[in-house]
Amino acid sequence: MTSTLLHADLLILGGTVLTPNGAERIDIACQSGRIVALGDLRGRWTADATLDAAGLHVLPGVIDSQVHFREPGLTHKETLEAGTRGAVLGGVTSVFEMPNTQPLTLSAEDLQAKLDRAAGRAWCDYAFYIGGSGVNAEHLPMLENLPGCAGVKVFMGSSFGDLLADDETVLRRIVRNGRRRMAVHAEDEARLRARRALVEASVNVIQHPHWRDVKSALMATRRIVEMAAESGRRLHILHVSTGEEMAYLAQHKHRVSVEVTPHHLTLSAPECYERLGTLAQMNPPVREQYHQDALWQAIQEGVVDVIGSDHAPHTRAEKAKPYPDSPSGMTGVQTLLPILLDHLHHGRLSLHRLVDLTSAGPARVFGIQGKGRIALGFDADLTLVDLHAQRTITNHWIASVSGWTPYDGKRVTGWPIHTVVRGQLAVRDEAMAGQPCGQPIVFF
Repeated sequence: MTSTLLHADLLILGGTVLTPNGAERIDIACQSGRIVALGDLRGRWTADATLDAAGLHVLPGVIDSQVHFREPGLTHKETLEAGTRGAVLGGVTSVFEMPNTQPLTLSAEDLQAKLDRAAGRAWCDYAFYIGGSGVNAEHLPMLENLPGCAGVKVFMGSSFGDLLADDETVLRRIVRNGRRRMAVHAEDEARLRARRALVEASVNVIQHPHWRDVKSALMATRRIVEMAAESGRRLHILHVSTGEEMAYLAQHKHRVSVEVTPHHLTLSAPECYERLGTLAQMNPPVREQYHQDALWQAIQEGVVDVIGSDHAPHTRAEKAKPYPDSPSGMTGVQTLLPILLDHLHHGRLSLHRLVDLTSAGPARVFGIQGKGRIALGFDADLTLVDLHAQRTITNHWIASVSGWTPYDGKRVTGWPIHTVVRGQLAVRDEAMAGQPCGQPIVFF
């Protein structure tokens, strides 16, 4: 008796697959956007498309939970289409986009406008943060639960207008209104304003980490953690950049999750400022090697939950303005995984830890449905990488409208080869494939 062949949209054959069991040499069948079979599938399944993954590692799709795609209002430096195209070229299958666009994302109408813009144009899945503000604090419990909303983002420093939430009364209103984990940019705005005079005369970006010093970060982090403890609010502290913050946050892990970025793990002062000038300028700043070492130690000790890129592009003309009038921000979504794979190659983290920081961790921290692991019934979001491939990152490779990367000319080992979003090939053999198929991320 002949058994009936099963049929899938996509078969991925012969790869080393990172499942909850560890690394397994198995095949994957994808149907209607989900994983429907795992194991030895040859001869038992047919498919519309087949991908030979021999020699490759198949990772759960990378989730970048901090990007700024600048649309609407600032599309001269980034768009949802170009940003998500860069994401999938870099192996990223889902993104959380930030609210500091023009207009700011503060209302249900603002959120819906972004969802409408992303429909049919986004190459990967997406969710959008609502900005926490004095103008919408009492509405946040409703806003944070709208479909497609990643949660609430609070800027304690380094923002403007209604997004700057540095006032004690406003912060308490925001913290008390809502239940989802709240993402925070923690720098003390009053201290930053008081210290700006220190750099206005120097016109030298090498002073950036001295202006936005360790104390400005630690003060804000302590303040928001203590405030949130009063009401039991869960926090996610973004782009932690100092050893002092990590030591403090290690004592508060029962309620607070922690993000670090590839640039804080890879670049260090003063060398990066001497070499790159304002292209290395970020908020919070890239700091001295001591702090980078502390961030890596925090990864080893389990303090860090998530690595996000903080992709925040500006044009090269904007970055060329004299410091401190030059804007802070750099591209990062497309280089997040290549940079981390290179760190993996050099022994700074394991493949298991990389997957936890870029897939399982974000899914766990933010309560994402159907993502973060390769398992039956989960979304067929897959990042296929060659751990031994050597490539050189170049400005020419960068899809961002801004067209540059601080890693231009950097040789790396480890590279994304194919990217699968909900069972559809977005990138095949390092080139774009198919059509944009991204959908809003769903949360528990």
